[in-house]
Amino acid sequence: MPDLLCKPFGSHGKVHQITPESAGWRYVGFDLYRLRKGETAGAATGDREVILVMVEGKAQMTAAGSDWGVLGDRMDVFEKTPPHCLYVPNDSDWALVADTDCTVAVCSAPGRGGHAARRIGPDGIELTQRGTGNNTRFINNIAMEAEDCCDSLLVTEVFTPDGNWSSYPSHRHDEDDFPRITYLEETYYHRLNPAQGFGIQRVYTEDGTLDETMAVSDGDVVLVPRGHHPCGAPYGFEMYYLNVMAGPLRKWRFQADPAVQWIMDRDS
Repeated sequence: MPDLLCKPFGSHGKVHQITPESAGWRYVGFDLYRLRKGETAGAATGDREVILVMVEGKAQMTAAGSDWGVLGDRMDVFEKTPPHCLYVPNDSDWALVADTDCTVAVCSAPGRGGHAARRIGPDGIELTQRGTGNNTRFINNIAMEAEDCCDSLLVTEVFTPDGNWSSYPSHRHDEDDFPRITYLEETYYHRLNPAQGFGIQRVYTEDGTLDETMAVSDGDVVLVPRGHHPCGAPYGFEMYYLNVMAGPLRKWRFQADPAVQWIMDRDS
């Protein structure tokens, strides 16, 4: 099985490149670019759809034969303002020129030509609270199930205050048995504030055949091929992550770890 913790392979240019082949799965891809003003990036989408997420900074975007102008206004991800994003269908292409120093995520999954290129956000994306107490976190839903904007992709941002837990109570989405549960592969792109800190993510199955606990640094990506996958933000360090999910059905249905089901029952 590939390593679940993916460190950036540089500090400039393309710093992550996760493909279904490298991850050992079938659906989710994730690239990340850290560009300086004036630098460029681009690619053909092939048989995959793409959501470009302006994590930080601004860039001039062209895609699917159209000029989409300058996207982005969040210069630091921890501003928590809604992101500017661009959906690009399969059998198309995209290109960007960095208008400022910027961080751009390229989220991908199989496309079926069911949706046209379009902007996503910042309008229509609202920071919302989820959870209570030390399980409180804040969500920017970019392209979840309620938004009919993609063939396969599910994409969201999560901000976890210091000292809190997230993706918790522990849950899994690793069986294709809708409506009880859906099979969704998932990536977590982590950021920390201050950046020199660390967070914790555990990926485990109930039978113990997979059980890895990782200290994640600013800029790391964690792969979740199956199992439960809670995160913890130590006191003093705020955690952000960008989630990308995809599977055979664009539905998010999960099952809690029986050991923590009582928490979900109590807080529901």
